[in-house]
Amino acid sequence: MNFRSDNTAGAHPAILEALAKANEGHALSYGDDDWTRRLEGAFRDLFGQKVAVFLTATGTAANAISLAAMAPPWGAIFCHREAHVETDEAGAPEFFSGGAKLVLIDGAHAKITPEGLEEALTRNLRGVHSVKAAALTLTQCTERGASYTAEEIARLADVAHRENIGVHVDGARFANAVAYLGATPRSLTIDAGVDVMSFGATKNGALAAEAILVFEPKRVDEIARRRKRGGHLLSKHRFVAAQMLAYLENGLWLHNAARANGLAQRIAQAAGDWVSAPAESNHVFLKAGVDALAKLRAAGAEFYDWGAPGSGEARLVVAWNQSEADVDSFCALVRALRSQG
Repeated sequence: MNFRSDNTAGAHPAILEALAKANEGHALSYGDDDWTRRLEGAFRDLFGQKVAVFLTATGTAANAISLAAMAPPWGAIFCHREAHVETDEAGAPEFFSGGAKLVLIDGAHAKITPEGLEEALTRNLRGVHSVKAAALTLTQCTERGASYTAEEIARLADVAHRENIGVHVDGARFANAVAYLGATPRSLTIDAGVDVMSFGATKNGALAAEAILVFEPKRVDEIARRRKRGGHLLSKHRFVAAQMLAYLENGLWLHNAARANGLAQRIAQAAGDWVSAPAESNHVFLKAGVDALAKLRAAGAEFYDWGAPGSGEARLVVAWNQSEADVDSFCALVRALRSQG
């Protein structure tokens, strides 16, 4: 019963099939291939307007390149204290930007609020003595499994744009948010004021495929050049484009996310009052206590501890191809342990 991460899952058969087809014959390199052109059209259809698309192999690269194009070395990138760019990317945004500072904001369930953003802005109003406000990055879904609604994003974007701050979304699990909220991709991005987004596929069925989507035309050239200079323009570009194209075709991206979300909901329902954060994606957080977590592990469940050492809290992530039998077995274990008090 492996609930460690959706990164542990394999690639979807449709994506592997697309890679095999892309492997036939020759194709122009560095994005001048038919797959990339078709992908640009697919994203245009998805968002209802032309979108600049820059593919990378990793989400870290997508985030770091995007933020470096939005923040100068003396700039401030506002993010939640638990954001992936802060906790899991080894200083990549700072490295790619040449020294921009991450300014950390607190908030329940790893969400930034307008009030939290205003407070962080106020902390950095000492003119040349402060870093210059440059970018706001939101994680969708958050590191606590919560999904930002379109209204929440729009309120944050209004504050950011008032201060001439660009808005970036780390959408490594964007599909899970769209599936959970029943929203359109456009309503959660363009219409809400997002300028740039990292659009993830790897966690949801791809092998290694991420995209930087640029909604603000003035940022296109710099992101293109930073991707190349940073070593993330792949020569055999068609193999990333083919994955992403298969991911979008026939709604595979939403099908996979909805399935994972649904299985996570089953776990949350079984866990009842053990659930410690909103189950709004494929994540479930349980505050079951140290002893209960040990018993779950002894029965074969795999997951990561979360929070402070000894907190008795765990994070479970359901993958797109998770076995329903594993979910059912885990739910039965949880119900049995809860019934024991």
